[in-house]
Amino acid sequence: MTVNLNQAVLSDGEQQDVMEAIASIHLKLSFLINMTQAERRSLAKVGDKTRVFVQKAMEVVNRNDEFLPRSFDVDEMRRAVKLYESLYPILLSLGQLHELLEDTYYVAANEAYASARVVYQSAKAHGRGIGVDTVVEELGTRFSRKSRKSPPQTR
Repeated sequence: MTVNLNQAVLSDGEQQDVMEAIASIHLKLSFLINMTQAERRSLAKVGDKTRVFVQKAMEVVNRNDEFLPRSFDVDEMRRAVKLYESLYPILLSLGQLHELLEDTYYVAANEAYASARVVYQSAKAHGRGIGVDTVVEELGTRFSRKSRKSPPQTR
């Protein structure tokens, strides 16, 4: 993978525009919920097979609902299915955007880190006496390792 993001720029104004667009999405989707990991695990797994199952069940209900228990709320099912179907393309689009954003972020971070290592190595090798010793020492803490204490030996 050879990617160079040196020409890519995200101005403060563009970043602000993106953040405002995200805030707008939050406002439009004000009903979104946040679950704990335990709550997520308690739900049925959903995927493409689930979508097909739900669509077929909705077709059955739309054609013939007299066999359902009286307590079954068909309108509630319709609302849930409509929301489920409406969120699906948004979820796919945001998932793809998230993946692209994350990949770009990691490449940019690695390019920045590689440049920072060059600065550190050069300052360490050639920066003595020009007032960067303290900064070189601070940068060096990134590479310091914690000493490993050997486990106590039992006899």
